[in-house]
Amino acid sequence: MMISSSVMFVGIGAFLLNTLLQSLWISYCKRKSMSQAMKEYGPSHHISLKAGTPSMGGVVFIITFLLFSVLIYIIEGPALKKFLPIVGIPFTAGCIGFLDDFLKHRKNSSEGFSSLGKLALQVLLTAPWVYFLVSSGNNMLLHEVKFWGPVVAFLFLFLIVGSMNAVNITDGLDGLAAGSCAISFLAMLVLLHFSKSQLMICIVGLAIAVSFLWHNAHPAKVFMGDTGSHFLGGLLASMSICTGNALMVIPFSFLMGVEILSVILQLLSIHFRGKKIFKMSPLHHHFELVGWKETQVVVRFWLIHVVGMVTFIVTFNMLGLIE
Repeated sequence: MMISSSVMFVGIGAFLLNTLLQSLWISYCKRKSMSQAMKEYGPSHHISLKAGTPSMGGVVFIITFLLFSVLIYIIEGPALKKFLPIVGIPFTAGCIGFLDDFLKHRKNSSEGFSSLGKLALQVLLTAPWVYFLVSSGNNMLLHEVKFWGPVVAFLFLFLIVGSMNAVNITDGLDGLAAGSCAISFLAMLVLLHFSKSQLMICIVGLAIAVSFLWHNAHPAKVFMGDTGSHFLGGLLASMSICTGNALMVIPFSFLMGVEILSVILQLLSIHFRGKKIFKMSPLHHHFELVGWKETQVVVRFWLIHVVGMVTFIVTFNMLGLIE
């Protein structure tokens, strides 16, 4: 696939801008003593090693994304009805994460909204986008796989909200969530059929995720916070749904799905059996406590993500569900 100069400009520009703005954000957070309150129920060594690290790096994601989305709209002039959801969903998701991060900062706590409160907010703010998509005729789950509107609406809502929370749960080790999402955006570029504006949005997402690793690679100088994880989860979902491949969120979010499933299984086991399955959930913390170094967990989980994603995609292809 030939890459035009405008596409290259968008990718390189987004990478450089996000890297630069992230540096400025880190400096600002240090001046204002804005750091992430560590979760008391996480691994004990995280409290000593990661305390004081600036957070809410996802604020920069949103700024970079909006600036380049406007630029892409000016350059390409796509149909607003198709362009708006692919940009609006991750922006809305990022705003939900920002509200949670801001509440944590105000309370000086690792807890923002209650779990049910956050879920209610996610559903409430995502539902209008789902209605917009379905009412505009978007009812495609995979290649030539369509369903009745209300069923599609429920699945879209489930996938978008699920993707936000799955990436959020995965974001527990330096570089894990950003690297996994970068792998997913790269796979999208290879597998999905994009319009030029959609291609550019995906490249901006890839550039944001990769450039964040510049500062977030171990030992991290900044965390993305709920702002960043919600944004990336929303973008993974919107890219899949708005290109008519909603169920491709499953392979593109393979690792994130495994992580959130580990939390669900742990809670169910504690509730019904009175004992844990894992030493700690999400799953990446289990392997930390087993003795893996943080960098080992991250790289090995990236590899698991690739293998799981490829397995799903090959299966979908054998079933004739993707072109």
